[in-house]
Amino acid sequence: MTPLGKPSARSNLRLAVLLLAAGEGSRLGSIPKALLSLEGHSLLQRLCQTVQVLSPVEFLVVTGFHALAIEAEILQVKQELDLSIGWVRNPNPELGQPSSVRLGLECLKSDYDVLVLALCDQPAIGTGEIIALLEQFEKRTGQEEIILPMFDQQRGNPVLFSKKVIKEILAIPAMVCRPFMDQHPELVHVFETDNKAYVQDVDTPEDIQKLGLKQL
Repeated sequence: MTPLGKPSARSNLRLAVLLLAAGEGSRLGSIPKALLSLEGHSLLQRLCQTVQVLSPVEFLVVTGFHALAIEAEILQVKQELDLSIGWVRNPNPELGQPSSVRLGLECLKSDYDVLVLALCDQPAIGTGEIIALLEQFEKRTGQEEIILPMFDQQRGNPVLFSKKVIKEILAIPAMVCRPFMDQHPELVHVFETDNKAYVQDVDTPEDIQKLGLKQL
């Protein structure tokens, strides 16, 4: 994780962050991934620290399964970090991640330029990884509106979207980001990177052990 502190290169882009934390964690025995701990801090708190450095205009978390526990952690983090962070609860998280993505997109209220769509179970994502996406966005050419990190031919996260393309997604009933990207490859800038952080996530008990995580 990139050390906290002011990044050396700040973007003038107005940044919004949408964090998906509605999953059941069924392959982990139904535990909330966002509350897994690394070096004494929950993954949720670590991402909040990363986001705080970047001064987002909006930070929204989608909860679902384990909503009460995760929302309690959000309140604690807000108090500790003095960070403006909101949440929306998916009433039907069993419908899967697309339902959380759509709900989150619909609930964003700020006047942002770019949106970081992030997952709650990526412990190695820090300020540097998000800044790298912003730099790719600022250097993009043509009609590219989406920055997709790619490590060793594997799609990574977070993914960066312009507000323009989010408006296009929301204009299509039930559309979400992944199928829209697949249907419009001309809008996607693939960011080839050797940074494995973009593809490191937590799906199995073995991942917990491998990444040095603990349950709170």
